[in-house]
Amino acid sequence: AMAEPERGLSLSIARVVQRLQGSSLHSQLERQARISLHKPEIKLESLKEDIKDFLKTSGWEKKLQNAVYSELNVFPWPCHPAAPPEHIKEPLAYMRKAQGSWEKRILKSLNSMCTELSIPLAQKRPVNEQKELLNKWNEMGTDEPDLSLFRPVYAPKDFLEVLMNLRNPNYENGEQPSFRNHLGLIQVPLKVKDISELKEDFSELGLNVGQLGIDDSAQVPPEFFENEHVRIGQKVLAEQDSAAAQQYVRQGCPTALRADLWALILNISNQPEDVLYYEQLKSNVIQHNLLVDSLIYKDVKLTASNDDYYFVFEDYLYQVLLCFSRDTSVLEHFTYSSATPPKSYIQGKLGMEEYAVFYPPNGVIPFHGFSMYVAPLCFLYHEPSKLYQIFREMYVRFFFRLHSISSHPSGIVSLCLLFETLLQTHLPQLFYHLREIGAQPLRISFKWMVRAFSGYLATDQLLLLWDRILGYNSLEILAVLAAAVFAFRAVNLMEVTSLAAAEAVLADLSTLKVMPLLQIFLFATVT
Repeated sequence: AMAEPERGLSLSIARVVQRLQGSSLHSQLERQARISLHKPEIKLESLKEDIKDFLKTSGWEKKLQNAVYSELNVFPWPCHPAAPPEHIKEPLAYMRKAQGSWEKRILKSLNSMCTELSIPLAQKRPVNEQKELLNKWNEMGTDEPDLSLFRPVYAPKDFLEVLMNLRNPNYENGEQPSFRNHLGLIQVPLKVKDISELKEDFSELGLNVGQLGIDDSAQVPPEFFENEHVRIGQKVLAEQDSAAAQQYVRQGCPTALRADLWALILNISNQPEDVLYYEQLKSNVIQHNLLVDSLIYKDVKLTASNDDYYFVFEDYLYQVLLCFSRDTSVLEHFTYSSATPPKSYIQGKLGMEEYAVFYPPNGVIPFHGFSMYVAPLCFLYHEPSKLYQIFREMYVRFFFRLHSISSHPSGIVSLCLLFETLLQTHLPQLFYHLREIGAQPLRISFKWMVRAFSGYLATDQLLLLWDRILGYNSLEILAVLAAAVFAFRAVNLMEVTSLAAAEAVLADLSTLKVMPLLQIFLFATVT
């Protein structure tokens, strides 16, 4: 029999091949190969080799490599050939169950809002309304509908309450020996990394490595590092290699190259068919009115519109988020997410599967602060369909993990546990002090992590942080930064005597410099 790892590898290859076969890249490659048959350098006797050479020299091989790399970055490796699909979603049964009951609560909240306001989940817009929306598509923010009756379906603090109540039923309270001394709010035993493992994982953030976002590195004069880093960045872009770009951004992106480097890592090229797809989503928004539209509208008004950095992008946010809610291609990510898209039944057909539709069509119900996942990207991309694709890819690779219950190392539960463990281990006095006065640190940092710090850090700093999320293909750095912020403000925090006072000390993170904080915490903390 084939050895397990090899079996897993062949399964992965088969899956990647299967996923690429349906893609537009596949048909483009076929077309290119056919065109190449007419070229003089292609000989019948060495046909296969000649076509391969042609695809290599003409850049198509690179495109295929990037597509494969992208698949491997997004999809988890098969856990076991015989593993049922729900294990690919989430291996732990109690986590799947908790996520399921959380989804029921969200749906109940949504449905009761429908009933209270007597608004259907979806309806066709009258023609005059369609025309009006089309005319003001680029200035939807000027609209001031009365949304006072709409409320966010949930906010991060509601979600935190759910995570605090998670328990592994196989352990009666306090029976897990290694875990008994964890005094944080998260009470499930998941393996998280310690500082030495984090140092190894994030070695490119070390004190002797050049970094963008550190002004006074002793080893290298910053302007020398920057000029050299820009030169290498331009080379990476010219090479068009996603893997090289991902490695490169671990040391930060030069501002002028960031948009192109991120697009290369995410394998977004904004082809004509992508633009067309975006236009189709837009026409779907114009034709149908969904209840979630009002939730999106309200969220943008409550968050981004009040933000000094992001209020100028209000119209972009409506466009991207309304189109996102209609995008059924987002449903694909539920194969590797612990979440399941909510179903709604056509009126009068409750429970009859053939009348079930996913609602919203993309399966994602927005919560308070959701629009902040899009806002920072508006600084980088000004062409709506490109902005849209970048956001969608960031969502299905990373952001979905911040609002679903799972045991994944980048999932919010693991991030909370990692944050609490780092604090309890490396700043025990601070941790105990805050716990004693009823200011559990996670109560303060949770909202930062759920939003990937968007809206909390200055934008240039946020983009340096997101560089590293893309570079390491992981969200763990969010927990490390959250702990580093507490370490940085530890002296002030030791003096507070209430949760409100602790929150006041940490209310404004807009002056923080991300890279020095991360470096000091990871590489200068005495362990």
